[in-house]
Amino acid sequence: MSEQPIIQAVSGADIPEILDFVLEARAGLFPKLSASGMLDDLARFAEVYLQGEGRFLIARHAGRIVASIGYLGYDRRFPNLAYPGLKVVEGVRLFVVPTLRRSGLAGALYRSLKAMALADGVEMIYLHTHPFLPGAIDFWLRQGFEIIAVDADPVWQTTHMHNRPIAS
Repeated sequence: MSEQPIIQAVSGADIPEILDFVLEARAGLFPKLSASGMLDDLARFAEVYLQGEGRFLIARHAGRIVASIGYLGYDRRFPNLAYPGLKVVEGVRLFVVPTLRRSGLAGALYRSLKAMALADGVEMIYLHTHPFLPGAIDFWLRQGFEIIAVDADPVWQTTHMHNRPIAS
């Protein structure tokens, strides 16, 4: 690839293309979930990521979206992960096209998102992932996350992680 992808914040005009990208990427990773319809944060994209406390970044190469990442306010839906008194966000929608995986793009996207979190006064970034996603857990560990819980469910084995963002 001659030129590097460009990481950028999003605008309302980007929403249709973002939704296409994210839904296609999600369907590729979670084919059984893709039939479950539009996710709430995506259905309310402008409200969540442009007007609310969420943030969303994309990377473009040759004019097309090749990666995404975002965070939204953590809803404390896991009682054992309540984070009382902390401003917590949940990292979501990290997707990179297969041809650019392991290129450093995901790390660059996360560092950009983390900088936004710091500027927004975020005290903790929570996320969850799954061991069947190749390299996901190791990637997040390299970004400074720590594993705080793993669900006993034998299919999903949801791995809960968090990171206290600090300036690097």
